[in-house]
Amino acid sequence: MRAIGSEEIIRALPMGKAIAAMREAFAARVEGRVDEPPRTVLHTGASRGATLVMPAALAVGDVPLLVVKVVSVFPANREKGMDSIHGTVIAVEAETGLPIAMLDGASLTAIRTAAACGLATDLLARRDSAVLAVFGSGVHARTQVQAMREVRSINEVRIYNPNTESAAAMAAGLAAGGASACRFRVADSPASALAGADIACAATTSRVPVFEDCAVPAGLHINAIGSFHATDREVPGATVARSAVFVDDREAALEEAGDLIMAIGEGLVEADHVRSDLGSLVLGRADGRRSDDEVTFFKSVGLAVQDAAATQAVLRAVR
Repeated sequence: MRAIGSEEIIRALPMGKAIAAMREAFAARVEGRVDEPPRTVLHTGASRGATLVMPAALAVGDVPLLVVKVVSVFPANREKGMDSIHGTVIAVEAETGLPIAMLDGASLTAIRTAAACGLATDLLARRDSAVLAVFGSGVHARTQVQAMREVRSINEVRIYNPNTESAAAMAAGLAAGGASACRFRVADSPASALAGADIACAATTSRVPVFEDCAVPAGLHINAIGSFHATDREVPGATVARSAVFVDDREAALEEAGDLIMAIGEGLVEADHVRSDLGSLVLGRADGRRSDDEVTFFKSVGLAVQDAAATQAVLRAVR
C-alpha cells in the first residue's frame, strides 16, 4: 500500500484539477453513481473536538474506488502549538477490496473543500467578481483564496481575523507567492472587509456569525465552510433569509449546518428555502443566480464523495 503525504498531494492535485474533480463528483452523486453512507461523528477529549468517519464508493473514473476518511477537528489544538485538523484517507479498489493507498487527510480535505467552493463560486458568483473577503487565516482560508482566484479574476483579497498577526502573516505569505496582479491586505473590521466585495469566504471555527447582515452588499456570493455543528454558525440568520441558498447536500445540511438550522429555528426561513444542491446545479437541473443584485450563499458541511473524487485524481496523477 502506497503512502502519499501532503507535499505529494499538493503537487498531484492543483486547484484547477481539484475543481474539475468536484464537478464530476457532485454530478455523479445526483445521478446515483455514488454509494455514500452517513458519516459518523465522535466527540472525544475534554476540549470541544470531533472525529469524523466518512466512507464513500465512487463507481466512475479510471479506477472505481472505495474511500474511508478519518478526520479530527480540534480547534483548541492551536493553543498547544498543534494543527487543529488531522486525518487519514484509505483508498481501496472497489472491485477487489485491495487497499492501495493511504493519504494525508488534512491536506486532501483542505484542497477538496476549497475546490467545492470554487465550483460553487464558478456557478453562482457574478462573472466580473474581483474583490474577495476572507474570514479566517488558517490553512482552509488560504486554500479558499486559491480556489477563488482559479475561477475569477480576483485583484484584491481582504483578510479579517480578530488575530491581526495571523491575518497579516497570511497576507504576507500570499503576496510572497508571486501573485503580482493581486493585492492582499488585512481588514480592520468585518464591515470593511465586505464593503464593495463580490465574494466572501468564511473559514473559521467561530460559533457565532463573523459579520453582520447590514454589512452584506447586494450581489455578494458567500461560501461558508467552517461550522458543521447544529449550534454553530458563521453567517447571520438575516443573511440566510435574504439569500438564494445552495448546499452540498440537503439532508446533511439540515442535520449539521447551524447556519441553516438556527435560521429555521428562529422562524426566518423554512427548510425548503434551500434552492438547490450543488450536483443539481452542475447538471443544469436547478436555477443559479437570478440577478446581479441577488445574494447567493453556498453552505458546505463536506461529503465523503469529495474525498473519493480527490483521491482518485491524486492516484491518477502519481501513477
